[in-house]
Amino acid sequence: MPVTTCVFDAYGTLFDVAAAARQAASEPAFTQISDTWQVLAEHWRLKQLQYTWLRAVAGAHEDFWQVTQQGLDWALERNGVAGNPDLRERLLALYWELQAYPEVPAMLAALKAGGMNTAILSNGSPDMLSGAVNSAGIGDVLDDVLSVESVGVFKPDARVYDLVGKRFDCAHDEVLFVSSNGWDAACATGYGFTTAWVNRSGEPVDRLPWTPAHTMPDLTGIPALAGL
Repeated sequence: MPVTTCVFDAYGTLFDVAAAARQAASEPAFTQISDTWQVLAEHWRLKQLQYTWLRAVAGAHEDFWQVTQQGLDWALERNGVAGNPDLRERLLALYWELQAYPEVPAMLAALKAGGMNTAILSNGSPDMLSGAVNSAGIGDVLDDVLSVESVGVFKPDARVYDLVGKRFDCAHDEVLFVSSNGWDAACATGYGFTTAWVNRSGEPVDRLPWTPAHTMPDLTGIPALAGL
């Protein structure tokens, strides 16, 4: 069936998750991470994701804001800067104000102009996602922002992907699901969505039972992939 609905992961897909550490590192108060912010950002993101998986498997759900703070605390300790509460506070504040990647507004506008349903499907809590959407100024080109908090479990649990069909009354094969996480795109393929993996950093394909249907370096090609 033709694609009618384009759904996006949020963090790392529409929003640049490294921006918080990059911005903090450029500020005079936090020169201690000026040379290590990239490693700090990578550790933060890795632990944030790992904690979602572990919580999903263990049935010990907490919202994404708690997981994000816990991941940051681990990353700060790992990088030897856990003793600076001002740095922690600044990084968390910046995470609420993440900017979209440069191509995102025009890409979403093209999808809406072509008659597509557009939505975010994210591990993020509703408040976090609202802050990021407002900061990026893309609320007017999204039909909805779907959070895992409505089902109380993180991706890739199928109950999360179920939210798309319930919201838009669409079949699985009408959905183009886009994520910067290879595992997310792969598991959504297994669920039945058409998928696109936005592999900005050229990572290897995850060794899972499924693989993303398409791989792209950024989001500019999404409207064409959706048939527009």
